[in-house]
Amino acid sequence: MVLAAKSITLFIVAGLLEIGGGYLVWRWWRSGAPLLVGMVGAAALVSYGIVPTYQPAHFGRVYAAYGGWFVVLSLLWGWAVDNTPPDRFDIIGGAICLAGVGVIMYWPR
Repeated sequence: MVLAAKSITLFIVAGLLEIGGGYLVWRWWRSGAPLLVGMVGAAALVSYGIVPTYQPAHFGRVYAAYGGWFVVLSLLWGWAVDNTPPDRFDIIGGAICLAGVGVIMYWPR
């Protein structure tokens, strides 16, 4: 259980770094934010590339499972930052994605 909690925490941290970094680069490139905003975003994206290396599984499994977390975290980011709440289909889709994560990462083998 501790291993799963650590793994989930790593997925969430990676997701926040990727989505947050991408958002900051977007703000710099598309919305005219200062270059420093884009540089912080780029640093977050590099950090995102490092965090998943601490996962206990192999690359393919980690990145496949991360895709499910990315979907859910993106919806939550849109709700928190863009004030766009997920609708019932977003919630259903996110739940399906997390179920897939559970099978890929944590199902006994």
